Amino acid sequence: MIVNSNLLSGGETPILANFSHTQQPDEQLADVNELILNCRTSKAALEKLYILFKGSVFAIAFGITSDYHLSEDCVTETFVRLSQVKRFSPKMGDGKGFIFTIARNVALELRRRYKREIQDIIIQSYGEAEKTVEDSIYINQLLKYLNDKQRQIVVLKCCAELTFKEIAKIMKCPETTVKSRYKRAIAILKEKAGE
Repeated sequence: MIVNSNLLSGGETPILANFSHTQQPDEQLADVNELILNCRTSKAALEKLYILFKGSVFAIAFGITSDYHLSEDCVTETFVRLSQVKRFSPKMGDGKGFIFTIARNVALELRRRYKREIQDIIIQSYGEAEKTVEDSIYINQLLKYLNDKQRQIVVLKCCAELTFKEIAKIMKCPETTVKSRYKRAIAILKEKAGE
């Protein structure tokens, strides 16, 4: 119940609604490393990576910046940087984590560059049902009780549906730390929600 990604919306379409439910075929994920190696010279490889990961990259960026437009910029910049990667070794790790690490770094840079004070997350809803707007506001009010790292972990876990191991790699901290921060964040959200 804590974060229903269908309720997070902005503009004409939901921000995070489709991102957590996108199924990525195993055979496509197995080819991610190869696509990363080829995306520097192949527009088709970069396009496939973009289709596979644009939603998750947006969710990661939104969890950090709390700004719809900065998150869109982050998606663009992430794939631009991915197309310029010179050193990537498929033997050193998975390509998915590599992409998410780039996305996190870009989002942190954008947040610092624009010096956004993230006191609470504001998600605007246009043209959505009144109930959806109320739910979005309610979720935003709950998320403001979390510190920055807790909020990132909750968004990465609930919206991008990453594992704790993947989140730990992206955030460059131990998996046990991620789990404890997530558990604490969920406890805070439940307490504030009155559950």
